[in-house]
Amino acid sequence: MADDAGQTRALAMKRKSGDRRPKVAATAVRLDGASAFQRIARDCVAKIAAQHSSACAGDAEAVHQIRVAITRLRAAVSFFATFTVDTEWLRLRQEFAWLNGSLGAARDTDVIVEYAILKRYRAWAQAMIGQDLDARRTRDHRRLLRSLRSRRFQRLIDELSVWITRGPWIERWNRAARRKSAPPLKAYCEQELDRWHRRLIRKGRDLETMDAAHRHRLRIRAKRLRYMLETPAEIAPIGSRDQFRRMHGPAKRLQRTLGDHRDLERFGRLGPPPPEDGGQGEHRPPGYRRRKQKLLTAAVAAYRDLKGTKGR
Repeated sequence: MADDAGQTRALAMKRKSGDRRPKVAATAVRLDGASAFQRIARDCVAKIAAQHSSACAGDAEAVHQIRVAITRLRAAVSFFATFTVDTEWLRLRQEFAWLNGSLGAARDTDVIVEYAILKRYRAWAQAMIGQDLDARRTRDHRRLLRSLRSRRFQRLIDELSVWITRGPWIERWNRAARRKSAPPLKAYCEQELDRWHRRLIRKGRDLETMDAAHRHRLRIRAKRLRYMLETPAEIAPIGSRDQFRRMHGPAKRLQRTLGDHRDLERFGRLGPPPPEDGGQGEHRPPGYRRRKQKLLTAAVAAYRDLKGTKGR
């Protein structure tokens, strides 16, 4: 089940150079929970490695894909938390929090730039933000470059690779396997997807009146559910049942519309504060309120569609 950490790093470099792993039908290999987690985690490491050079060069999509890979990794750890969460992961998670500080700042600025060049917002952004946005993007990407080229980042990737292969969590899994208390992978995945689905529905009941912090947490839950459902079958058969596949579309729409809603709010806050007399003025982008309401309405519709799906 577990091989040596060098193979994990070699796989990452192979994917980085453009080599592609041959696809294996999910039914051809009988996986257990630990092997499935290792496959998902190694794929995340490979994707980080594949995007590293482009992210260092300031490519916005590469920065985004590294963040996606980290989120997928954290989702997988959470999904298999009954055996993956150990003291070493808790330490690695803190290191990812450090890395996400610079990744998140760069990504947020890239998104704001994308909004600022849209025809509907271009004049407003030039009048309200001017050249400050270019300076901010340069600053945030330089900070990210320092992080990605640092020894701390390389040490994080190396230690992550070792942890995936032979971290303390492996012994916990092996003990469960010896006692035959570890559930079959298919049953475990069905149970966890159902639990995540029910929790997301419960947490989203008041979406229409939710504050920004609660909407953000709901978006994270939807994103993690979506990413686990998107796990390729050749890596691990996580969401292969029809009813779980039906969850994917609504979960993706919920995550995206809440994300767009959050991005628009952040973009709108770049303008000056509203006038004290309560007038509207031009402190918000054109059509700001209407667009926000449209996104929230779409998010509520996606939530209701997701609520209508059944996991088990």
